[in-house]
Amino acid sequence: MHKSTIEKSREIFEKSEEVIAGGVNSPVRAFIGLGADPMIVSKGKGDTITDVDGRTYIDYCMSWGALLHGHAHPEVTERVVERAKLGSSFGIGTEEEERLARELVEAVESLEKVRFVSSGTEALMTAIRLARGYTKRHVVIKFNGNYHGHADPFLVKGGSAVSQVSQDSSSDGVPHESVRNTVSLPYNDSEIFKQVMRDPFYSQFIAAVVVEPVAANMGVVPANQEFLEVIRSETKRIGAVFIFDEVISGFRVAFGGAQEIYAIQPDLSCFGKIIGGGFPAAALGGKKEIMECLAPNGKVFQAGTLSGNPVAMEGGLATLELAKVDGFYKELKRKTEVITKPIREMGVCIQEAVGMFTVFFGPKKVSCFEDLKDLDKERFKEYFRFMLERGIYLSPSPYEACFISSAHTEEHLEKTRDAILEYLNK
Repeated sequence: MHKSTIEKSREIFEKSEEVIAGGVNSPVRAFIGLGADPMIVSKGKGDTITDVDGRTYIDYCMSWGALLHGHAHPEVTERVVERAKLGSSFGIGTEEEERLARELVEAVESLEKVRFVSSGTEALMTAIRLARGYTKRHVVIKFNGNYHGHADPFLVKGGSAVSQVSQDSSSDGVPHESVRNTVSLPYNDSEIFKQVMRDPFYSQFIAAVVVEPVAANMGVVPANQEFLEVIRSETKRIGAVFIFDEVISGFRVAFGGAQEIYAIQPDLSCFGKIIGGGFPAAALGGKKEIMECLAPNGKVFQAGTLSGNPVAMEGGLATLELAKVDGFYKELKRKTEVITKPIREMGVCIQEAVGMFTVFFGPKKVSCFEDLKDLDKERFKEYFRFMLERGIYLSPSPYEACFISSAHTEEHLEKTRDAILEYLNK
């Protein structure tokens, strides 16, 4: 049990509240309503993190899925340190950008060209601007519970921490004009989607359809095959752009992303998290004819001082090279099942994809955001604290995924599994 004091963590958080809005730079870090003090981390190594009070935890947040190989992997760390010694940022092209771009294009079949940005939000924001510029249309369709970052057009019935703010327009400060061209439909519901796409008046305005093929911001909820195939066929039929949001699933569920597993090629894809190896980096990419609409070749503007930052690019290159080892994803799947299989056999609602899982309290199965209406948030709070007291840090929200890295040891996986079973058998 972690009974040591948290005096330094509490002191730092209270000081942060004086100078940082809410004391945090992303809302879920505040642990609102969890009955636990926010964590202040000092370091991470492998599959563990240590807070400023010296308490060490097995980490299943892994920087929200970005750390495929765990904290401070020696090869990733060595390469980014050596790159940083040569200069951290130039605002000018570097060799690392070309190398990582080529790695992405070779790994993901649907990519012909890419453009680097600094965050998943920026990648998705750019993707819909590009889709609108390419099609000369303005309506974007998304799906309830899918979270595509915090750009204004996406803050409608989003997942992640947004779902705890509002179920509809998800933030004050987002005017109706910003979301009136965004339509949010039920996830995994092919029939409702087809009805909208086949409306003879409405369909002429649809620029893009964006989806998380493996939703991870309402917990882990994979799309079903038919649903994605219907989106692919309907977008092709009306000439709309089909966008895969693989910010989380990209290079996690397979080296070619979720689109490799589903054998579906979208028109545009967005990647983040893993492709930066723990540093801020993201990308959008897809068909050459669409990507060429971006400035300077086309008239769709996008720019960023730190886009393609060489330190982040080097971190991404090192990360992807480690993931290319034969059997990497097979082993990551096995590690995931060390935890999930015994829990699933108990009849508990636990959903997974390679390297990620969520335990749902209340629902029997989750295939869409509406299935979460009976989600037991109080039970999750108790579960989160129970695990934290045993030195296990889970993603601090019932709407989020937990992540497993290649660094997670068998001992720690089994300890986690046993702690979850202990809680469930209380």
